Amino acid sequence: MEGMELLLSRLDSQRASPSVQEAAAKAVLQRLLPTHLSSFEFKIVSKDVCGGYSCFWINNYNSSSRKGPEIIIKGTTAVEIASGLHWYLKYWCGAHVSWDKTGGVQIASIPKPGSLPIVKDEGVMVQRPVPWNYYQNVVTSSYFVRLADVTRKEESQGHGDGRMLDPTEEYLINHDNEDLHKSSFAHSGDTDHMRDSYVWWDWEKWEKEIDWMALQGVNLPLAFTGQEAIWQKVFKNFNISKEDLNDFFGGPAFLAWARMGNLHRWGGPLPQSWLDEQLVLQKHILSRMIELGMTPVLPSFSGNVPEALKKKFPSANITRLGEWNTVNSDPRWCCTFLLDPSDSLFIEIGEAFIKQQIKEYGDVTDIYNCDTFNENSPPTNDPTYISLLGAAVYKAMSKGDKDAVWLMQGWLFSSDSTFWKPPQMKALLHSVPFGKMIVLDLFADVKPIWETSSQFYGTPYVWCLLHNFGGNIEMYGLLDAISSGPVDARISKNTTMVGVGMCMEGIEQNPVVYELMSEMAFRSEKVQLEEWLKTYSHRRYGKAVHQIEAAWKILYRTIYNCTDGIADHNKDFIVQFPDWDPSLDHGSDMSKQGQMQKLFTRRRTRRFSFRETSSDLPQPHLWYSTEKVINALGLFLEAGNDLAGSLTYRYDLVDLTRQVLSKLANQVYLDAVTAFQQKDAKALSIQSQKFVKLIADIDTLLASDDNFLLGTWLESAKKLAASPSEIRRYEWNARTQVTMWFDNTKTNQSRLHDYANKFWSGLLEDYYLPRAAIYFSFLSRSLRENETFKLEDWRREWISFSNRWQEGTELYPVKAKGDALAISEALFKKYFS
Repeated sequence: MEGMELLLSRLDSQRASPSVQEAAAKAVLQRLLPTHLSSFEFKIVSKDVCGGYSCFWINNYNSSSRKGPEIIIKGTTAVEIASGLHWYLKYWCGAHVSWDKTGGVQIASIPKPGSLPIVKDEGVMVQRPVPWNYYQNVVTSSYFVRLADVTRKEESQGHGDGRMLDPTEEYLINHDNEDLHKSSFAHSGDTDHMRDSYVWWDWEKWEKEIDWMALQGVNLPLAFTGQEAIWQKVFKNFNISKEDLNDFFGGPAFLAWARMGNLHRWGGPLPQSWLDEQLVLQKHILSRMIELGMTPVLPSFSGNVPEALKKKFPSANITRLGEWNTVNSDPRWCCTFLLDPSDSLFIEIGEAFIKQQIKEYGDVTDIYNCDTFNENSPPTNDPTYISLLGAAVYKAMSKGDKDAVWLMQGWLFSSDSTFWKPPQMKALLHSVPFGKMIVLDLFADVKPIWETSSQFYGTPYVWCLLHNFGGNIEMYGLLDAISSGPVDARISKNTTMVGVGMCMEGIEQNPVVYELMSEMAFRSEKVQLEEWLKTYSHRRYGKAVHQIEAAWKILYRTIYNCTDGIADHNKDFIVQFPDWDPSLDHGSDMSKQGQMQKLFTRRRTRRFSFRETSSDLPQPHLWYSTEKVINALGLFLEAGNDLAGSLTYRYDLVDLTRQVLSKLANQVYLDAVTAFQQKDAKALSIQSQKFVKLIADIDTLLASDDNFLLGTWLESAKKLAASPSEIRRYEWNARTQVTMWFDNTKTNQSRLHDYANKFWSGLLEDYYLPRAAIYFSFLSRSLRENETFKLEDWRREWISFSNRWQEGTELYPVKAKGDALAISEALFKKYFS
């Protein structure tokens, strides 16, 4: 593809010097493995050395000195060198590099300096089969979670509203938790950790993430930090004041959706200190990406404008959009304003935005993201009109940067497929010169668009893994699709594939999925997964344990073999409690285990349209045999004596135990509802108490690992605040996003409530547990008084409770408590023996 070759050549010519990149790769090694800094030599080479491709080349360093370098890694950029380092550490030294939140690094298996394994005489060269390895979704910045050091040590001062539990339930919960704590000993972690959306990040946290990107081979990362400060400077030239922008920008936890024009003002305003600090941070981020040879993707103008612009330019073609998941179209944050791309003002603003970025950052990229029609359809399906819109969007970019390339998320072709038929798709994709647009086939792991669109009608595209919605915590994946999908796409007839990508909404979960997906950037053939998983488990835990190998065989065929075509969004009843009237007869006995295997059969692809109705029970996604996964958990527990000291093992054990118990809770909930429908008050009491006890037990389990704590999420939000009022606002942002999410009325919950739900200790005990207790108390009262279920009263009660919790300031632990292995063993014995 001639257009892509020209783009790649131009970007190659603009990269940092070899000495800068070599030093940047050496710095990655120093941060990852300082003991071996002198064991490796790094060298930048041209693509000619790699047969015209990007590659890394691992060789023995020919030297008689035992104290000098042992391994030399050559690469076309620093990213390739870091990828080669990672590849060597994995496949020669048995090491493992994961996000901190998913267990961190396992480097104990790496031999001491002077004893590193040699490679075969001619060395090992690994080429990229496609040029790009893309990273991030436009909403990752808000759903993203990770770890960082924190100094706060306060323990929780609140445990929910006790009046919502009857005395029997309260006794059983406290009694069971007491037993579990007695069976455990204090967890002794090396450091305290904090989990936070990267909107709360400082440079230290970003540096570690960029290192992770480099080791995984990411060379095309989204770089969206700090754009509000750019917009402030641009709009100032159009007479838009800071006060006007207070109504335009969303709060920190909701920035992604304000940027996309889905909402405005919600969670804001943003203080000037925030804007200034984020701009400085973005400059650090871009500088490091450039040093490593990455090509950052910067934002561009999509047409989303402040309301004030309409007043300043009354003749401009500015349209107020319809509501986006609001309850009653509240104009305070609903119905944003879109400047039509055909208006000359669109070109003017778009050009100004690109030029302002170049002024601030330098000429660091030619690739810009724009998603004008993300869940907002054009006003007409006329292909001619759509073509004119696309051409105008690109014109605004190209006037700011003559070499601009438009990178577009292809989500609209999945989420609004009824609108984007072939004529409309072609009109948009062909509205720019060939080679000036790259499409992200965002959902290719489940619903690849390239197959049904003649390779995006000739437009270059990136095969992407979406995988995670809402930053949910759920063990889920399609390993076979990841192993084969990119290869099938690349070797298909008339392929226009130019890269692979990871576009999850929230990261740092399911590490096996992202380890495999990262490798596909360097694999030209399909992976033999059973053997790969065997070596993966050896690397991840630092040793071979046969029970673990057997467990991963089961997990591969169950949890990580979802072939039903359903996008996974965790709707387990604990974290997305049903808002419905159980008095209604759905014509089946829901207590039967077989029914659970058929749940959630409705196909959903639109991220933000999971609204429930009082007549329809939202049903969790279940695509595997729960019995087999319980057996896998048993095998994990059997390996505990061999792996008890491994942080990666502990994370996986806690996550797998949580997965198993949450699916059990789904069945318990259905049994409780069945008892209610059969007017069996005793059975209802037993099952509802069991459900509430399960929530409490899972909370105790999650509390035993630093990576599943609510307190660290809240503290990270407050840590960045510069005043008491900012502390309250940021904490409200953090609490609201993981619970109610968006607006509500007294009797109508948010249409997005529980969308970003999390299995976090503290959130279960203080939010999900009281909410479930309220619900079951309404069911019990309904049977006791022989009256219909008071659905509106229930809604009023729990929505009020939720709003109070969002406004709360209770402190939650930021340090794990208890021994995960002992707690998991106790729970396994309690529920499955």
